[in-house]
Amino acid sequence: MSESKKNDLINWELISTNPSDKNWNWKDIFFYWSVNVQSIIGFSLIASLFLLYQLNTLVVLFGTLFGGLLVWFFANLIGGPSQQYGVPMVVFLRTSLGFRGAKYFGLLRFLVGVFTFGIQTFFLSKAISYLIRILFFSIDNEILNNDIFLIFLMGLNIIDWFSIIFTICFQTYFFKNGLNYSKKIIKFSALSVYFGLILFFLIVFLSDVKLTLNVFLESLNFSNLITYESIAPFFTVAGTVFAFFSILIISYGDFAKNISKPNDMKKGNLSLLINLIIFSFFAVFITIGSDIFIKDDTNAMLKILTNPTDIIGKLDDTKVTIIGLIFIILASASTNLVANFIPSQFTLINFFPKKLNLFNSSLVISFIGFIIAVLWLTFFSQIGILAFLDTFASFFGPLFGIILADYYYVKNKFIDLKDLHSNDRGSTYYYTRGWNIKAIYCLMLGFIFSASTIWNESLMYLHSYSWIIGAFISTLTYYLLSKK
Repeated sequence: MSESKKNDLINWELISTNPSDKNWNWKDIFFYWSVNVQSIIGFSLIASLFLLYQLNTLVVLFGTLFGGLLVWFFANLIGGPSQQYGVPMVVFLRTSLGFRGAKYFGLLRFLVGVFTFGIQTFFLSKAISYLIRILFFSIDNEILNNDIFLIFLMGLNIIDWFSIIFTICFQTYFFKNGLNYSKKIIKFSALSVYFGLILFFLIVFLSDVKLTLNVFLESLNFSNLITYESIAPFFTVAGTVFAFFSILIISYGDFAKNISKPNDMKKGNLSLLINLIIFSFFAVFITIGSDIFIKDDTNAMLKILTNPTDIIGKLDDTKVTIIGLIFIILASASTNLVANFIPSQFTLINFFPKKLNLFNSSLVISFIGFIIAVLWLTFFSQIGILAFLDTFASFFGPLFGIILADYYYVKNKFIDLKDLHSNDRGSTYYYTRGWNIKAIYCLMLGFIFSASTIWNESLMYLHSYSWIIGAFISTLTYYLLSKK
């Protein structure tokens, strides 16, 4: 094999992180989990669990923390080898699937990531379009009635088009610079959003201290905590919270590779629980307090708004609305960065290691994301694309299981870094022409079980645990096959 062919897998972004660049500590991981908790969906999910389903408050709290503990446990397992050897998830995947198996199955993370990036970009652009409309309305309350704003193309008017283009350009400019620059964005966003939550908490609380405090305390349900009926809600809440974070686990190595010490990783991951407690308190209190003043009726809790965008839209205060939208933009953009953009970068570069770098891979992701954002309203949201994304994501649990069994049982926590970037026939991870057939078989078996919770109506109640089910099946089968 020619020397150029042997080096086909080598890319500066994929090789082991230089020890001097391993400058992430537990505080950086705290901020990482902060931005993942602080999304609009996270706010709505937590507020809904505590308020809409009339469950015991402590059951919801303990269920939320148990779901967080599961994420902590699995993130430590998947992050360990990346932290030790300094490689992103998709490169580490070569050890268990082979270099070609990692190339093609790793691309699934790109497909899910880039589609979610485009969808998130659409909703992020909506917040920006609201700011533009508020600006125009404040200048002239009739300006939005002009004909140019009433012309729609693909369900979008000129403001919507400008907002999407601006959002894509804004994200591309700030997201293209790699992990060390992204660390600054993550920290700034996490602190800013928490500052915004404190600000809104004080606005709500100080508007009428006695009323808001009483309604908040009355909304908490502490009756019948330790009962048989509490078991099912506990595991439902835990499964829902785990499912919300599960997409992050498979790509956690993309960030863990820059963590300086193993203890920093474990300590930082544990901060997810702290973030969940802090964010839950703010989400519930702000939701309840806002509901009081929106409805001016302390008893009208049946149609309580849990989406922060909806809450802000109902507030009759332009300044508060503008501030709220700014914090929503910050939270949404940073979540898009860590959950979708960076994992998509690494998996795309791994697919074309000789042709792509951070910059041009960012352009590819942004272009595809732009197309998805533009077509979301009129096409993708109409064809049920989220079910297909869930199906692709059903591979992530089984992929984790294969990695777990192979690294901790078969490889005994050892990686040959030289062979990790080699496609030579005699290299450790060549397997069968770059495919580990045994692992692929176990992966597909785990996928069948995981995806069945989406497409089989009688198993849909297990959907929150599909990731764990797939991981368990693939881990067990790979372990048994390897043992033989």
